[in-house]
Amino acid sequence: MAQLFTPFTLRGITFKNRLVVSPMCQYSAEDGFTNDWHFVHLGSRAVGGASLIILEATAVSPEGRITPDDIGIWKEEHVPGLRRIADFLKEHACVPGIQLAHAGRKASHASPWKGGEVVPATEGGWETVAPSAVPFTEAEPAPQELSLAGVQQVVDDFRTAAQRTLDAGFEVIELHGAHGYLLHEFLSPLSNKRQDQYGGSFENRIRLLVEVVEATRTVWPEHLPLFVRISATDWTEGGWTAEESVALATILKDKGVDLIDCSTGGNVPAAQIPVGPSYQVPFAEQVKRETGLPTGAVGLITSPEQAEEIVASGQADLVLLARESLRNPYFPLRAAHKLGADVAWPDQYERAKPRKHH
Repeated sequence: MAQLFTPFTLRGITFKNRLVVSPMCQYSAEDGFTNDWHFVHLGSRAVGGASLIILEATAVSPEGRITPDDIGIWKEEHVPGLRRIADFLKEHACVPGIQLAHAGRKASHASPWKGGEVVPATEGGWETVAPSAVPFTEAEPAPQELSLAGVQQVVDDFRTAAQRTLDAGFEVIELHGAHGYLLHEFLSPLSNKRQDQYGGSFENRIRLLVEVVEATRTVWPEHLPLFVRISATDWTEGGWTAEESVALATILKDKGVDLIDCSTGGNVPAAQIPVGPSYQVPFAEQVKRETGLPTGAVGLITSPEQAEEIVASGQADLVLLARESLRNPYFPLRAAHKLGADVAWPDQYERAKPRKHH
């Protein structure tokens, strides 16, 4: 039996297989509202057989958006549109998840196909916030250093967003602590130069993420899983390291986190990253091996055989597909056929299901 198509249970939720649609920004929202694009994009991947779909980085505050086109959950009015998506996913045996995020100093940029540059306030942009007034690149304006009250506001925003996530019917939350966004900016000494209780030592740099996890768990029910995505390394001298990722995961395990989604990089523009197939998988393997916490692997995973190997060899428990899922929404159905696993197809598509010929 293909290990990729065995069920996996965390708390009260069982995923029918190990293939997950990774959060991927669509930059297609207005004022944070989901629309038909998001519904069709996500719905087609549920129909395509994924066991869990994690919605793109969903901003917990307006200033937490990467671009003015990001989806959000900072107001009650966002909930019905999100619920429509969650309901459809559940109807198709797919667990609905959401990635709660704050972009920190990487906020207020134009969407990629609009040039990706900083959006000035005069054109609908806003002042960004960060642990310290250190810009992402020298060409960009410095962010505003968060006051202690501002840090507390971030924790409150994540807690409120978690409550809305529950109201919208989602069953997994992933907290975005990766890719150089706000929570990662606090973790890394390259972006966190604070002198207070949120900067300096390892314990201080992880404090905000730990507080966000604790706040989320106060409203997120016991029977629902909580994931955290981290960048397991900054790939840069003096930055966040794989060893720190293991130490962080050990602490998060005791705080009610169920899975670490291991990505890398994103916090410094000039990092030397050895990109290649499965290049991030060793980090998922290390965290799993050294902490006993389940992990998700992501990054240039493009074939059924590659995904199967990751799960079968115990390197990770879930495989998250991003670009491969954009290329092929039905990847799980095709992978099952290729690996000889018999999985249910949607009734409407059953007549197209490949059959073994004898």
